[in-house]
Amino acid sequence: MHRFRNTVFALWLSIPLLFGGCAYYSFTGATIPENLNSIAIPLAIDNSINTIPSLSDELTELLINRFVNQTRLSLTPNEADADAVLVAEIQRYTNAPAAVSGEETAARNRVTISVSIVYTDQADEEELLNRSFSNFEEYDPLLGVDEEERAALAALENVADDIFTAATSNW
Repeated sequence: MHRFRNTVFALWLSIPLLFGGCAYYSFTGATIPENLNSIAIPLAIDNSINTIPSLSDELTELLINRFVNQTRLSLTPNEADADAVLVAEIQRYTNAPAAVSGEETAARNRVTISVSIVYTDQADEEELLNRSFSNFEEYDPLLGVDEEERAALAALENVADDIFTAATSNW
């Protein structure tokens, strides 16, 4: 019994060591360096050629929602005042047939979106992440133009998830 109490006591004492590292951990799985308290996410730049003018607004909003709602970071509108800055650029948008029917027409189309990001720790003047992300979603082109937009927004949401995961899991 005495040995059991010592083991429990030792485990109890080690709990702060498990959570006392150099990064903040949330129950969403996101970790943020302790020195970062605020983030600026400027409007995403859209350098792609696409038919959906709201893509940059949508991507920006998706990233803000993830970084502010799933971490302890607060949003700062001024990049110079932020501890971290996340700059996103939509590089490519493609909409191409993914499957052809027996009548030589597209049965399914695939929207693919590629986004490059630079995530910087301004407090330590360190680039935390600099890479490109790409994702796609398919749709039935016979259902109309709204389906292309739905597929594009779904692909963009997947890209935002991938960016958030990569930016908050490297600690």
